Amino acid sequence: QVQLVESGGGLVQTGGSLRLSCAASGRTFSSDDMGWFRQAPGKERVFVAAISSSEGITYYADFVKGRFTISRDNAKNTVYLQMNSLKPEDTAVYYCARKVLIGRDNFPLNYGSWGQGTQVTVSS
Repeated sequence: QVQLVESGGGLVQTGGSLRLSCAASGRTFSSDDMGWFRQAPGKERVFVAAISSSEGITYYADFVKGRFTISRDNAKNTVYLQMNSLKPEDTAVYYCARKVLIGRDNFPLNYGSWGQGTQVTVSS
């Protein structure tokens, strides 16, 4: 069973940056495709970005392309989300998760082992 712990959230002004981290433990991390999702109050959890296990192939939601970068350090069992040019609409709880089912990278039900989330608040 893998455990995921997110960190790095906080309060930032519009245009600012944050780097989220997701530390994994409990199994071999390097063989897992990983993803970041977010959930704003009263809204569904939506896909943000994903990264494949070995090749590090990345995939982004259209609304973060050019602003967010997902990366991973398999030696540290950690996946990152660098967020630049933040906007108030990026305010949400951000979750990382391990892809457990074959299928679309942007489909939340293909993921398991969710972390507890980290709050990101962007002020206008």
